[in-house]
Amino acid sequence: METILGLLFSLLWSTAAIAIKFGLHSTTPLALASIRFILAGTLMMIFVYGMNRKYPWPSRKQFGPLIGLGLLNTTLYIGATLWALNYVSAGLFNLFVAANPFLVAFLSYMWLKRKISIKEWTGMGVAATGLFIAVWPALTSAEGKLIGFLLLGVGMASMALGSVYFKKADLQLPGIVINTWQLSIGGAVSIPLAYWIEKDRFFLNLDVNLIGSMIWLVFVISIGSMLLWFYMLKRDAVKANNWLFMTPIFGYMLAAILLHEKITAFDMVATMFVVTGLFLSGNIRLRPQRLLQAGLQQGSLTRK
Repeated sequence: METILGLLFSLLWSTAAIAIKFGLHSTTPLALASIRFILAGTLMMIFVYGMNRKYPWPSRKQFGPLIGLGLLNTTLYIGATLWALNYVSAGLFNLFVAANPFLVAFLSYMWLKRKISIKEWTGMGVAATGLFIAVWPALTSAEGKLIGFLLLGVGMASMALGSVYFKKADLQLPGIVINTWQLSIGGAVSIPLAYWIEKDRFFLNLDVNLIGSMIWLVFVISIGSMLLWFYMLKRDAVKANNWLFMTPIFGYMLAAILLHEKITAFDMVATMFVVTGLFLSGNIRLRPQRLLQAGLQQGSLTRK
């Protein structure tokens, strides 16, 4: 079950860059992010507090961490990465996403005192070698501009910090409530930020690219994928982030099909390294019986 959820998340997460690329044909990056957050946050608020009313309202003490998560996981991460997609390819974007496990492992080790096994470090090291192989052509040919790489770095660092902060905060709230407030807070902050940065070059075309991009980003990524993400983080932040190593694989394939980006020999060799790294780290297992036993054990612990 854990492997299926990890693969599903990796596949869905890799589609975000594709949808954003289509949306950027019709508006500016931060405007796209703001519209996405406001729509997703509003829909979640209506569902959580309007239609169901069974979900708890955060306490005053919980609002502090929720604001932190909104800024890290929504405003900074999405804002920086959307802006970066003006300068780098969707495939390269997903490649940088896969760097997050190293940041999360390091922050978890320093902040949460979570021990990282030799097996996990070995797996991440092999996967990192694959990522370096894939990114090498882009670095040597200057495919991505420096500002694009810098923005991606800011975004990835923000996401990693948000993942560890979420685990550290240990909010006793349902994932759907956390995601609702994270999106709403992030959207509220991104609106003035978008106006301040993009007011001189803002444009908005209400066309198929924008509508299709919004539908996918709001319902599949901001709502569906993030709920799955929080579920995985609650179980283990490091293992959850290790699944980001798979996003370049799915990302390159989807970018080739939908955006006609080329898949090179470097990409294929890198893919083999990344998958091998996931096997070595223990994230992908081929024995169904062991998976079933692990799932039953975790289920009993959850009920306790």
